[in-house]
Order: sequence, then structure tokens, then C-alpha cells
Amino acid sequence: MSVVILDGTTVRSFVGDETAFNKSIDGRFAALDLNGDGVLSRSELRRALETFRLTETDFGLDTVTPSDQISALYDSIFEQFDIDQNGTVDLAEFRSEMKKILLAIADGLGTSPVQIALEADEDGGLSLLQEAADLEASKIAGGQRN
Repeated sequence: MSVVILDGTTVRSFVGDETAFNKSIDGRFAALDLNGDGVLSRSELRRALETFRLTETDFGLDTVTPSDQISALYDSIFEQFDIDQNGTVDLAEFRSEMKKILLAIADGLGTSPVQIALEADEDGGLSLLQEAADLEASKIAGGQRN
């Protein structure tokens, strides 16, 4: 676990750095593409989403969401990512939706710095917010300002 201080500007800067953003997102896409066919199937994306623990039982509440509602949630998210509605999510679609998600996070953070505790990904990799903070730190250390 690490603790970072960041704000929406930090996240926007990461998204705006096309090289750093694409490298990070492309690596995540490759890790999710379990069969290596260059697209994410519904089950591959669902497997990734399940690690986010989106249901109430994952937050320690006694409520159990019926499986049909969970499936509907995952289907809805998949359909959001599957922009061309062809039944798979390609790299361009994945990049586009991840950019939207990160920009929404940036909007939520606003301009006031916040301290956030971040856990490593299941595979030990850095979270996207950690990568954003690290990119900003390297720019500051190199004398570059946003």
C-alpha cells in the first residue's frame, strides 16, 4: 500500500500525456486479454470488473445483490465499453472508456489536493492513480511543470 497526494490536475495531466497513458492502458488491456486475441470478451471484462468488488457484500453490508442484478450491472458496463456494439472491446474502445473514467475521477477530485491510500493491483502492479502521481513527481523532479 502507498499513500499519494494528488488532485484532478494530476490525473488530467496523466491522461493528457498520451505516451504514458497509452502505455499504462495498453498493458492493462493485454493483461485482461487472457486468450491473446486482441479483444476483450464479455467474460474477460467481467473477470476484471469482479476485482473491483462493486456489490454490497464486498463492503461488509448484509445485503446480497441477486445474481441477475449483478449480471445486468456487468452487462451494462460491457455495453458502455463496446462502443461499436460488435460484442467485443478492442484496444481503442478500452482506451476511450478508461480515459472517460479517469477524467470523471479528475472532475470528482477537483483542484484541492487529497491524500489517498492506494493498494497495488492483484498482480502487484501500480494503480492508475499511483501512475498519475508518479508521472507528476517525475516531471517535477526533472524541472518540468504542468
